[in-house]
Amino acid sequence: MNLPAHPQRLSLPDLPRALPLYGSQSSRAIEQRAQHELGRQHLPAHTLMQRAGAAVFRLSAALAPHARRVWVVCGGGNNGSDGLLAAVAWQQRLQPLGGQVCVTWLGDAQRLPDDARHAWALAQQAGLHWAEAPADGPDAPDLAIDALFGLGLAQAVRGPALDWIERLQSLPCPLLCVDLPSGLCADHGNWHARAAPTASPLRHTLSLLTLKPGLFTHHGRQASGQIWFDDLGWSQLGLAAPGPSAWLHGPETPHGMGPVPSPSLLRQRQHSPHKGTHGSVIVIGGQQPGPQGTGMTGAAVLAARAALRGGAGRVYLGLLEPAAGTAAAPVFDPLQPELMLRPAAALLHDPIAAQSVTVCGCGGGTAVAALLADVLATCPRLVLDADALNALAADAALQAQLMARLDRGWQTVLTPHPLEAARLLGCSVAQVQADRLGAAQQLAERSRCVVALKGSGTVVAAPGWVPSINPSGNALLASAGTGDVLAGLIGALLATAEAGLEATAQAAAAAVHRHGRCADRWPSEQPLLCASELLNCL
Repeated sequence: MNLPAHPQRLSLPDLPRALPLYGSQSSRAIEQRAQHELGRQHLPAHTLMQRAGAAVFRLSAALAPHARRVWVVCGGGNNGSDGLLAAVAWQQRLQPLGGQVCVTWLGDAQRLPDDARHAWALAQQAGLHWAEAPADGPDAPDLAIDALFGLGLAQAVRGPALDWIERLQSLPCPLLCVDLPSGLCADHGNWHARAAPTASPLRHTLSLLTLKPGLFTHHGRQASGQIWFDDLGWSQLGLAAPGPSAWLHGPETPHGMGPVPSPSLLRQRQHSPHKGTHGSVIVIGGQQPGPQGTGMTGAAVLAARAALRGGAGRVYLGLLEPAAGTAAAPVFDPLQPELMLRPAAALLHDPIAAQSVTVCGCGGGTAVAALLADVLATCPRLVLDADALNALAADAALQAQLMARLDRGWQTVLTPHPLEAARLLGCSVAQVQADRLGAAQQLAERSRCVVALKGSGTVVAAPGWVPSINPSGNALLASAGTGDVLAGLIGALLATAEAGLEATAQAAAAAVHRHGRCADRWPSEQPLLCASELLNCL
């Protein structure tokens, strides 16, 4: 078989295509199928493990070509056997040069599975140096390989492994994690050791055979560093894979929607369209100062400006009515005079509402609850954010009204952060974060809506569809107002999308990716990214 000479580096976030992600159960099933097929082809025993060990060695040697002191930490399972084989290969390379490989091993030689027993025997014959920890000072390692835990980790780490994980993650030399960083859950991205590791440009992860969802959401992206992938020849075996647990999408979404060109480029290439061709967006929100609450008009203004910058042909901004005795809403936005300001209630009773995408809730405060029933009954395409989600969580009648919208062929996108999702699901934030894919899918099925669960590795889910994880974005987006910008951008892309649940999910995923990409492209020498500055990137 013609195997790739080196593992492939994942160019996040601009993937050439959507990639399937497989959880621990599916990955084990693929491994068993691959083992069976390799045996059927009469290839030597342990072929898959040999390929994995060789892949680990190749990549680690490329990351640290001048390494002379290598520390390999191995567990007692198949992940550890990959590390042992890489250690043997490093020993063969360094022994003539006077270098040394130090192996720290956690396992029971009497209880090893077949592959691990074979790797253990080879390691014993290789003359490796075995130690509880590597040397310090001038003899400290200049490369480390983490092969301690793999797919099997699903609970808190205990014992000496905790100290090894902590030391591995804090080393000032390149670190290659085999399949997963030890401490990370393959399915959910939960961190099962002590404090989650800080980001480091020296950290790399080589995912073997399959890509795992946990690498790309919750703690996964920070713990994994630069992610590489080697399918160990699986794709060349011609075997059918099980359905993925999730998709990792870039500019192209999982269900066939290609890269989304910039609105300005599209319009430069076209000559006959008019502003109505690019759709209309209504933004309802912006509680004004008064007895009922603090003023939050800025949130609605940000969403409306984002819809305009995102490509909508017309944007109407409906600020919530001021309380009696307070100042009236402004008649126009002096920084974005293209926005058309009207009272929120008047917009909902205008025929334009039936032809537009409505974004509701940004800065809505407590005042938005009074209009939410009308919004649900009037607006065929709807994005609900922020205070609209809190109002939904507190009102069973509104939830029933929301669920009935799909029967009318109407589409809704919910954009909760973990706390808002927890309120909607009636659980804790910790429960949402412990299974972000499951929480997003549960909320999508329960509400019969598209859901964009925000956070590291935003999850986009829809009823009856495999969820997707977004690879773009970073902590620059953790500031006030960036969620309002996302809501407006989703509204803009929905305004030109085709009708239907699938197209709605694709538009939401494309908006999430584009929103995160703006943060990825923000110059590192510039001050922190504010939501108003994010608008200029759109």
